[in-house]
Amino acid sequence: MTADNSLRELLSRALAWSDAHVSFDDSVAGLAPSLRGVRPQGLPHSAWELVEHLRLAQSDILEFCASADYRDKKWPEDYWPAAPSPESDDAWDSSVAAYRTDREALQRLTVSPDVDLTAAIPHGSGQTYAREIVLVLDHAAYHVAQIVTVRQLLGAWR
Repeated sequence: MTADNSLRELLSRALAWSDAHVSFDDSVAGLAPSLRGVRPQGLPHSAWELVEHLRLAQSDILEFCASADYRDKKWPEDYWPAAPSPESDDAWDSSVAAYRTDREALQRLTVSPDVDLTAAIPHGSGQTYAREIVLVLDHAAYHVAQIVTVRQLLGAWR
């Protein structure tokens, strides 16, 4: 395996791993529907807000990497849900599933030999594919930790 392939595999695995911290999948597993929209005292977000924010941000980055037709979103309204609670259990399930689907698409992009990770994204302003992958990793680690904190304060963490 070449160094390039090793780096690609490492970045791809890191998008979903739990080597250094809790994974997204573990952070959302088994959270009771009645707690998904609760903001613990002193914290600004519910688990739902954090999950949906992660989904929206990751989807935006994937679209930026994959589509020459990408258009900038408005901050913060296009990156956060309007309400602290999901409209339904299906909304929660759909958000979690969409996050996983987009994560898998980013993993495929990361390992694709057709993508030069060090190349600037043609329709960007200097961002490289590698930078966007690292951005997703960093962003997810931060907000997954917040989901765990919300769950701890709600008494819903192992």
